[in-house]
Amino acid sequence: MKDFILPPKDWDMGTPLSRTTETVSLRIDGFDVTVPAGTSVMRAAMEAGIKIPKLCATDSVQAFGSCRLCLVEIDGRRGTPASCTTPVTEGMAVKTQTPRLAKLRKGVMELYISDHPLDCLTCAANGDCELQDMAGMTGLRQVRYTPGDNHYAPTTAGSLSLNDIRAKAPDAATNARYIPKDDSNPYFTYDPAKCIVCSRCVRACEEVQGTFALTIEGRGFDSRVSFGAKTDDAMHSDCVSCGACVQACPTATLQEKSVAELGTPDRAVLTTCAYCGVGCSFKAELNGDRLVRMTPYKHGKANRGHSCVKGRFAYGYAEHPDRILNPMIRDRIDQPWREVSWDEALQFAAQRMRGLQQAYGPKSIGVITSSRCTNEETYLVQKLARAVFGNN
Repeated sequence: MKDFILPPKDWDMGTPLSRTTETVSLRIDGFDVTVPAGTSVMRAAMEAGIKIPKLCATDSVQAFGSCRLCLVEIDGRRGTPASCTTPVTEGMAVKTQTPRLAKLRKGVMELYISDHPLDCLTCAANGDCELQDMAGMTGLRQVRYTPGDNHYAPTTAGSLSLNDIRAKAPDAATNARYIPKDDSNPYFTYDPAKCIVCSRCVRACEEVQGTFALTIEGRGFDSRVSFGAKTDDAMHSDCVSCGACVQACPTATLQEKSVAELGTPDRAVLTTCAYCGVGCSFKAELNGDRLVRMTPYKHGKANRGHSCVKGRFAYGYAEHPDRILNPMIRDRIDQPWREVSWDEALQFAAQRMRGLQQAYGPKSIGVITSSRCTNEETYLVQKLARAVFGNN
């Protein structure tokens, strides 16, 4: 008897939720599962707590079916269809764990790793890399392919560091397929050498943000993510730096500069964006007490896992040395500000406002709220004006 595991709330379910009210019942690895019609086999398995390996699939964009890692067996059907693009049907019987599937998945992962730099220990995505996770999940422990044509080595000397190349093979020819890292964007880097061409970033830019700044150029082994024309880099393209592509990327191809500089976050705190009044939900990811990055919360009612450039990247104010941390008051405009306790500050403000009302009447004080305030804060401000100041 297998354990039935309810998926954690933050699991990536692989494909979007079906919104239909009609339901379909099927059997996955011996479990009876009921899901909305139109649900993918992958998501149905995830709903039952059964993880299927994946690289090109994520629940923020529509299924694509390019990585061929999520193969399953379905009774009565030939072959091994991709679970992300296969919709469930009534009475379907699915197997996600068989020796045949394990062999196929390991072979697919071996092909991916054969054209990927193995600098995992010094990579900014170490510990937060789906390619790394899938290699472990499929049990890949060695790559049988000998070094050959690739996209990650700067020269034909192989996957050596640049210092090693200068010392051991100074006359090695340049690898024509190698493209240096693009760090023109102030918030993230694009490293084509680590790209697995899953198209998640392209689809996120199209389906989530709607900017269409990214595309796949070339065909076959020459395929690569492009920011437009060959002369365009990330900074000088149509990219608006919303970060949807960075969040969708399963490797370190698109990586926040803050993570590379400050390290991988080890905990997260759910919070609300401090900029406009939309109220986007974020996970503030920290390394110790140091804020490393802000990730849009997928279950946020206002933003549903997406954000603008301000909410995603413009959080430097949180630890800026000029940030005011304590209340300050002054008696006259020509005096310097002085820090006081909250009790003293509130008492000072109350006395001054009461004095103004006594001198000039109840309508002498009005209030203006900011678009950065939440609905709850604005409600409290109007209640203060009505109940305390006696002014509508």
